Amino acid sequence: MGTTTQYTVSLAGIGPIEVSVAEYGSGQPFLLLHGGAGPQSVSGFAEKFAAAHEVRVLVPTHPGFGGTLRPEALDSVARLAALYQALLDQLELADVTVIGNSIGGWVTAEIALLKSPRVSGIVLIDAVGIEVPGHPVADFFSLTMDQVFELSFHNPDPFRFNAATLPPAAQAVAAGNRAAIAVYAGAAMTDPTLAARLGTLEVPTLVLWGESDGIVDSDYGRAYAAAIPLARFQLLPATGHNAQMETPDQVVDAIWGSGDTDFSAFAR
Repeated sequence: MGTTTQYTVSLAGIGPIEVSVAEYGSGQPFLLLHGGAGPQSVSGFAEKFAAAHEVRVLVPTHPGFGGTLRPEALDSVARLAALYQALLDQLELADVTVIGNSIGGWVTAEIALLKSPRVSGIVLIDAVGIEVPGHPVADFFSLTMDQVFELSFHNPDPFRFNAATLPPAAQAVAAGNRAAIAVYAGAAMTDPTLAARLGTLEVPTLVLWGESDGIVDSDYGRAYAAAIPLARFQLLPATGHNAQMETPDQVVDAIWGSGDTDFSAFAR
């Protein structure tokens, strides 16, 4: 089980921001950023990763998710990235690999673009953020929850639930998560400038993509990898949008450099 710490992080132009960070294991630091499904969508993976290897996995809850407060001025992916760079500075971490799923992958890309010497590599898991002609991000805000499950998993049945049966407090958290996604990422969940800016990155990058992802298809993932000079693309079979939930062992193996993938830059 992880331990959770509340940090107060000062961000220029906004002021102090409260950030809740769950932490698992010890060793080489990994910053793990969740997508729209919330921090619970990465917590199981963080625990598995920390149990398998000597790693320290930090999982922040994006302000506004999980019933947390979001300052009004914290209103974009870029500002969220700046917040996490400030957190890494405050914790004085070095040789950090940043991993992000979905919107968390977009935040990860923006963190890399800040070019902090503390960040040594990034892993994008079914990330959103770029524009790819002919391969749009699914219109999340027009979908029912059942449609979201169908598009998000190769086999949605183990993950499906009826949101209407949740207790009122949990429904309020879910509504807050949805509102936070809209603020940070916008309706399109893309930034038309991002793909071009990614061409300036000089950090090792692993792009992992679920073969059955219905939110952003594998051609979108290949375009993401093609935009980053040092990127390596790997397709994950029998996997949807939330690879760290559906096939976590594949993700751990890909990051740690086992199997057919030699990504030893992340396994020092």
